[in-house]
Amino acid sequence: MSSVQFRSVSRTFPEGGGIREFTCDIAEGEFFALLGPSGCGKTTTLRIAAGLETPDSGTVAFDGRDVTHLPPEKRNAAMVFQSYALFPHMNVFENVAFGLRARKMRKTEIVARVDESLELVQLAGMGKRDVTELSGGQQQRVALARALAVQPRILLLDEPLSNLDAELRYSTRQQLAELQARLGITALYVTHDQEEALALAHRIAVLEDGACHQIGTPDEILHHPATPFVSTFLARQRDAQPLDKHG
Repeated sequence: MSSVQFRSVSRTFPEGGGIREFTCDIAEGEFFALLGPSGCGKTTTLRIAAGLETPDSGTVAFDGRDVTHLPPEKRNAAMVFQSYALFPHMNVFENVAFGLRARKMRKTEIVARVDESLELVQLAGMGKRDVTELSGGQQQRVALARALAVQPRILLLDEPLSNLDAELRYSTRQQLAELQARLGITALYVTHDQEEALALAHRIAVLEDGACHQIGTPDEILHHPATPFVSTFLARQRDAQPLDKHG
């Protein structure tokens, strides 16, 4: 697994939005959440970590190695998109195997990796199913299996539960937390949902309009907000019951 270091990372767009002067250290094996409203810069930050965006200034490093200008395929990171980005013309097995085939792995190793990944996300034996026949929760787990199959050092997740209904979102959240803890993989997780971030993350960065207002543990963020924005944004969670935590 890898640690991640952002140093004064900025990326802005002519139409607005982006991230400004973001600095953060994410520890190896940490579940770290980027939390904030729509347009705050959290997905831009995730895409910079993935290599899908290049910052205007600043650097990104994995384990202290500068990866700012490395292409995505050279970073050993895997991303789960909000839309899942599955291939509808491929079955479950072929979707999960896609990244492995791109790496020109041997067929026997591909089969073993796909089977292992499907078992991890509780979809064992479903490799021949068409992805279009699956529920939203199952499709989300196929996308996660595809990311895990390449054995990334860093797992990047962009609002992966937002398309699920409330009940399924809660159960899938629990499964994701247990899986991350079991694998010990470094995870960078984007969400606009305060409850989700507080329940999943070891630490949280709260973003708004491209600026980072606070980085801290769920308890620090919830009970010791650093700015009025953090206090207001998390107000509806402050008096809620304690959330289930993993690890």
